[in-house]
Amino acid sequence: MSHYRQPWIYSKWVDGLFIIAPPFVVLLLIAFFPDLFLDNNYVTPTAWIILVLGIDVSHVYSTLFRTYFDGAARNKYRNAFLFVPVGCLIAGVLLHSIDHMLFWRCLAYLAVFHFIRQQYGFMRLYSRKENNAIWKRRMDAIMVYTTMLYPIVYWHFSGDRNFTWFVEGDFLLSNKKEMILNVSLILYFMIAFVFLITEIRAIIQHKVINIPKLAIISGTALSWYFGIVYFNGDLTFTALNVVAHGIPYMALVWIYGNKQSSKNQDKPFWSRLIFKPAAILYLLPLLLLAFLEEGIWDAMVWQDHRQLFNGFYALPVLPTKHFYPSWCHFCRCHK
Repeated sequence: MSHYRQPWIYSKWVDGLFIIAPPFVVLLLIAFFPDLFLDNNYVTPTAWIILVLGIDVSHVYSTLFRTYFDGAARNKYRNAFLFVPVGCLIAGVLLHSIDHMLFWRCLAYLAVFHFIRQQYGFMRLYSRKENNAIWKRRMDAIMVYTTMLYPIVYWHFSGDRNFTWFVEGDFLLSNKKEMILNVSLILYFMIAFVFLITEIRAIIQHKVINIPKLAIISGTALSWYFGIVYFNGDLTFTALNVVAHGIPYMALVWIYGNKQSSKNQDKPFWSRLIFKPAAILYLLPLLLLAFLEEGIWDAMVWQDHRQLFNGFYALPVLPTKHFYPSWCHFCRCHK
């Protein structure tokens, strides 16, 4: 075991701080400052700036560095980069024209799928050096999916959650169904027990402990369970949901860019500069793009954060009364 190298993506410090630690840090903050989180079902403007603007929206723009700003990817997937956004726009407009809640509902379930697959992807990255049998790899997949699917099932059938994914009514929720909740909880613990037994068996067999894999599964289980099932507050859900997803995503994109810039000296100068270890030049454009997008939306649609986006209020206000729901996850307030 002493000669085993843990399968870090970049290093134990970068992975540990920016991929593994985020959900644990939020849970520690909730434990140390319960009054700030547990008695607050409203996301304050400061929390909104940090969580939504600084992490949630910004992490989406980090995708640009793996797509349109990456010359190799742009050449390889040129048609996809051109036609997929256009196709999504057309599909979105069609769904919204049929029923605005149908649009939000499809978007919400697609987002859930995206969040779940990201955690599965991290688990697979940290399992890439394991020499386990196929059945064990499948057990790992079942476990990481279960840590997220059980809270989603609970959300759908508990009937009393005080938060939404995007907008009120986007999930197809039901009244409380005790039988479904009890059966799903039993399955949850059964799968966790089987996973634990198989993991102990693999550790004994190979004489190694895959720390990052176990940490990513544990962090995923804790953040989804406490964010959705145990706690029932908007701020706790938002913090655990956004931080545990957005920061690792941005870190992974930076790791890729840093490695590519180090390996390929023919990379453009701006690419080598942006992916320096300080990462400030990587984060700055993400924050600026997020600020620009949210400023336009706020001035033209939501009208919620004028104190932050006052300079954008010269833009015309869109007639959105009949096209947007009265409550949105991102602005967190009533119209």
